[in-house]
Amino acid sequence: MGKEDGLPAGDYGRIGIAISRSEPNRVYAMVEATKNGLYRSDDGGMKWQLVNSETSVVTNRAFYFQDIAVDPKNENRVYNINQMITMSEDGGKTFPTTVIPYSGIHPDHHAWWIHPYDPSFIIDGNDGGIGISRDRGRTWQFDEKLPLGQFYHINTDNRIPYNVMGGLQDNGSWHGPAYVWIRSGIRNAYWQGVNGGDGFDVMPDAEDPNWVYSMSQGGAVNRYNIATGEEWNIRPPRPDLKTRMRFNWNSAIAQDPFDKATIYFGSQFVNKSTNKGASWEVISPDLTTNDSAKIDQSNNGGLSIDITGAENYCTVICIEPSSKQQGVIWAGTDDGNVQLTTDGGKTWTSFRGKIPGMPLGAWVPQIRASRYNAGEAFVIANDYRRGDMKPYVFRTTDFGKSWTRIVDEKKVTGYALCLIQDPVEPNLVFVGTEQGLWVSFDNGNTYQQFKNGYPSVSTYDLAIQEREADLVIATFGRALWILDDIRPLRKIAANKGQLYPKKLVAFDAPQAYQANIKNASGIEYSIWGTYEGENRRTGAALSFFLNKTSADTGKNKLADTAVVRIYDASNKQVRTLRTKADSGFNRFYWGMEGKGIRQPGGGGRGGGGRRGGGAAENEPAGLPVDPGTYKVVISLGRDLSDSMMVVVNDDPNAPTPKEVREAIRKANDRIDKQSLKLTDLVDRLNEADEIIKKVEANFKDMDTKQADTLRKAGKAVTDSLKSIREMLNGKQQDKQGYGNVPQQTVNSVLSEARGYVLGKKAAPGAQEERLISDAENMVEKVIRKANSFFDGRWKEYRSLAESAPVKIFKDYKPIE
Repeated sequence: MGKEDGLPAGDYGRIGIAISRSEPNRVYAMVEATKNGLYRSDDGGMKWQLVNSETSVVTNRAFYFQDIAVDPKNENRVYNINQMITMSEDGGKTFPTTVIPYSGIHPDHHAWWIHPYDPSFIIDGNDGGIGISRDRGRTWQFDEKLPLGQFYHINTDNRIPYNVMGGLQDNGSWHGPAYVWIRSGIRNAYWQGVNGGDGFDVMPDAEDPNWVYSMSQGGAVNRYNIATGEEWNIRPPRPDLKTRMRFNWNSAIAQDPFDKATIYFGSQFVNKSTNKGASWEVISPDLTTNDSAKIDQSNNGGLSIDITGAENYCTVICIEPSSKQQGVIWAGTDDGNVQLTTDGGKTWTSFRGKIPGMPLGAWVPQIRASRYNAGEAFVIANDYRRGDMKPYVFRTTDFGKSWTRIVDEKKVTGYALCLIQDPVEPNLVFVGTEQGLWVSFDNGNTYQQFKNGYPSVSTYDLAIQEREADLVIATFGRALWILDDIRPLRKIAANKGQLYPKKLVAFDAPQAYQANIKNASGIEYSIWGTYEGENRRTGAALSFFLNKTSADTGKNKLADTAVVRIYDASNKQVRTLRTKADSGFNRFYWGMEGKGIRQPGGGGRGGGGRRGGGAAENEPAGLPVDPGTYKVVISLGRDLSDSMMVVVNDDPNAPTPKEVREAIRKANDRIDKQSLKLTDLVDRLNEADEIIKKVEANFKDMDTKQADTLRKAGKAVTDSLKSIREMLNGKQQDKQGYGNVPQQTVNSVLSEARGYVLGKKAAPGAQEERLISDAENMVEKVIRKANSFFDGRWKEYRSLAESAPVKIFKDYKPIE
């Protein structure tokens, strides 16, 4: 079809087509041609007429948008879909209505769905997510609950809790917590934007974590203070009037390991700043091929010019200074060059065509300099843009004199995007590909895909938070992931991936913090409308490995519960826990509390270790232990055991003085002493109830007179027991309604004293002394009454019952 059919003459580019559902002969075409236009056909596409040639309507980014849609019940209502959404009611002749402006919902719209039977219901897919309208676009709801995001890079700082940071495709650059000491998940509102545009790398200042470096497209780079909002534009300028700087859409930035004020940034050169971006110098020649044909943009875009910065080519896209030897810097380009300087940029060596197996011209998105050897580096390359989906990762150990390909399509699936070698255990290597995350336990010789809940998603970048040994992962589609505490993987890698000869192996534990948990900001109950990322569990994370084999069955079956004993620095046992033990890796959490007491009628404070352990038979939890180093011994049966050390830290933001801890513990011990008395008393009351039931169960075998006598005596005993219980817990409320009539009871007074002692991190004073004394007096009073009962009326009842005879009693000594 062409000019004779009513369409424009000449070559065509991209064409957007929309067919009316209510009038199928009505077809619209947004045609990219030498002269663009919106065309309409009323005979099913046989003949066309130009209905709109207005530049603002028909000339946008044809290769990127060029989409239109028709209302399913109105063939004259047309939607024009690009950076914004506009609407025509006259068959495309005019588009006076802006349905979605360049704000409110993220711009750049690519998916537009109209319900076939209800045109008021529209779903919009854009570069920021999904918008939903139920009134034909008059109002919109942006869905915040989808756990999606396209992160290019990831970094961490060293705060406690630490932050992660990175840039999102067309959604700016962000900085937020890896976990929170807040009563909530990780909410979107806890994140802070640090730059706009398309977000790429975000790098923390090496000296002040309030400052971060962040990038957006085309080499825009700034320095931003997250506390004050102060912002510096620090993009390297051209070195002279003759030079046009070429910055990639996703440029390279790096921190110098030896000088905290020195950073590097990539154009076609390596640019260096020794004052955190305030000024720059060029320390390299053009490290790219500088191919004039590839950098010429005079005819870029074909029929329609499209120059946004994404077309920049022959650019440096990764810079990697060595942390082992000052002056060693690697650089990689988007046109296939790997470059190295060992003298801080004075001279450079190109390895183009010198890395066996690497396609000439492949992108080099990442180079990793070894943390162990100055001459060692890993080069990650991919060539999927030219249809080669194979993964390419190469290693040199001699400054590039020789190379070994350590990743190919036989070892992993998907083209390679990133790599990181563990900074503690060199055998542990992670590789990210288009199809997921891969781990090597033998220094890159063999790999296995890491799953365990992690999706087979494009894995763009990796970072390790060294203090906490967390693997932080940036994905292109599923946002950010954090694998907490990779120390167990280090131990496997130290054994080159082989299972341990021991059946039970304990791992080094991360530092633990007795953190205060804050209330969440913003909403409290209405959380269904927002997204909350999974938060890290509180408590000390303790990990072990159980190597079960087929021989561990039958009479040799291993127990499925491990006993965990925790000892302080003086080797005093402070806690015993039990946890389920499965084959393979196991992790459980100790709430950093000591042993508690059994409370009257039930478990101890914390419900038997509610923050740790997880087994119902755990002993009650007590007060938090003092900060210090603790030994954890894990046992399985009589023969299997191993141990680890865990450091318990005070809250770094609000530490509790030792003298305050000791004063609280001393006061709490007085309260515990009274609680134990009440526990014994409640046990006796419950036993008495059971005995009365057993006596009454024997009435049918007794003489009628004896049974009547015992029944009357039992009624008096039951009334006495009820009176004691009412002193403990108050009178039972029989009247219907909501709430309880206030009553002062032994337990309420004791609970009040405990609440004031434990309710603040301050040494108990005269106020708490008075409350404890009141509780002690109340406990003494009820114990006195109970002792009198068991020494009097209860003995009489026992004598009557045993003369019946009923042999179900035992002797009681007074409670001291």
